Amino acid sequence: MPLERVDQLDYMADDREGTDSSDEFEGGLYNEETNLDEYDMPTKVTDTSAAQARKGKDIQGIAWEELNVTRQSYRLTRLEQYRNYENIPLSGEAVDKECKQVEKGGNYYEFFYNARAVKPTILHFQLRNLVWATSKHDVYLISNDSLMHWSSISRNLSEVVNFTGRIVPTEKYAGSLLEGLTLTQISTMAVKNRFVVAGGFQGELICKNLDKPGVSFCARTTYEDNAITNAIEIYESVSYGPRFMAANNDCGVRVYDMERFQQMNHFRFPWPVNHTSMSPDCKLFTVVGDDLHGLLVDSRSGKTVASIIGHLDYSFACAWHPDGHTFATGNQDKTCRIWDLRNLSSSKAILKGNIGAARSIRFSSDGRFLVVAEPADFVHIYSTESDYKKRQEIDLFGEISGVSLSPDDKSLYIGIWDRTYGSLLEYNRRRACRYLDSFA
Repeated sequence: MPLERVDQLDYMADDREGTDSSDEFEGGLYNEETNLDEYDMPTKVTDTSAAQARKGKDIQGIAWEELNVTRQSYRLTRLEQYRNYENIPLSGEAVDKECKQVEKGGNYYEFFYNARAVKPTILHFQLRNLVWATSKHDVYLISNDSLMHWSSISRNLSEVVNFTGRIVPTEKYAGSLLEGLTLTQISTMAVKNRFVVAGGFQGELICKNLDKPGVSFCARTTYEDNAITNAIEIYESVSYGPRFMAANNDCGVRVYDMERFQQMNHFRFPWPVNHTSMSPDCKLFTVVGDDLHGLLVDSRSGKTVASIIGHLDYSFACAWHPDGHTFATGNQDKTCRIWDLRNLSSSKAILKGNIGAARSIRFSSDGRFLVVAEPADFVHIYSTESDYKKRQEIDLFGEISGVSLSPDDKSLYIGIWDRTYGSLLEYNRRRACRYLDSFA
C-alpha cells in the first residue's frame, strides 16, 4: 500500500528534522503481481457503509483479496517498520516499564461510513488538529490548500476558504492586515461556535465567521523566523465571552477576544509551545511544548502554578476533562498521561500507543471517553468510567490528520491522509437499541 511518507513531500515546510512515518513495505502493496496501477486505484476504491462493512467489505475499501498480502500480515509489517519520531532518542522504549496493559475489547463507537470524496491533508508531520466536527453531520477539515466543509447527510463536500490566493478581510479591526495575506500554508486550526480560526507557518491568523461571507480578520502574530502556529483553541471565557488562544513556535501564547479580535494577553515561555488547553472554569491552562515537562499556568497572570513531570519527550497535545480537575497530555514517548490537579506528584494513568506519539487527544463532552490518536493507523477510545482500564481500538491504515467528536458526542470523525486511501471515517456512538443504517 503506497502510504504517503511525510518526509518525502516537497511542500512540507518544516524546520525540524525527521518525521512520524513508516518505512514502506518492500515493493508496496502495488506491484506487477497485483495487476493494479496505483494511479488507477482511486477510481476503483468506493465509499463504504456500515451495512457493507458487516458483509465483509474493508472499511477503507482496500481490496485485500486482489493484493499479494493479507491485512493481518501487512499490519504486522507496519507494526515492525513504522518509525516513531522522537526528539529524545529511545524515549518510547524507556517508558515501557511504566505502562500497564489496558484491556482491549471496548465497543463504544461503531463504524458508520467512509467518505472517499473527502481528502484530508497534513502540512506539518507533528501537528494533527485539522479535523473539526461542529455537529453530528457537519465537519470542517483542511484539504490541500483549502478549508472544506463535509455534510454527512447530503454527502456534499464544499470549499469554505481557499488559502492559495490573496485573502483580504471584509471587516475592519485594529491590528488586522487590510492588505490581506497570500499563499498561507495552514498548520493548525480550530472550529467552534460558528467560528474558524486557522494558523499558518509564518505566524498567520485567519478568522472567519461561518455565517458571514468573506474573512473577518487577518494578522501576523510575529515576524520571527521560527513562527509556525502550532495550536489554536476557541473557548468561552466565564467573564469575558468567546476567546481564542494561539500557541506558537516563538515560545509565545497569545489570547484574543472574538468580538473585535484584539490581543488581550501575550504569555512567554522558555521553549516553543506546541499545544495549550483551557480548564473548564477558565482559571488555568495547560502548556506543553519542546520540553520534557509541561506547565499549569494561571490564565490571568500567566504565572506558572505547577510543573507537570513524567513524560520522556516533547508533547504535542493536551485536553481537560469536563470535571475540571482531570487533564491529559500526549507525548512523543508514545504515551498519553492522565493527571489529577489535586495531586500532581505522579500521573493517574499512563496509556501507551502501538506505533507512535499521542498526537491528538479529545475528551467527550459528557466525560465518559477519551479519544487518543496516534500519527498513523490507530485511534484509541478509553473509558474514563473504567479508570482508563478498558479501551476500543480503531485499526486503520494511513496518516491521521485529526480526530473530532461532535459536540453531542454522537459522532466521531477521523481524517485519513493517504495518496490512495485518503478519506474521512465516521463512527457513531453505540446505543442499547440499534437503528437501521441510513445508507445500504
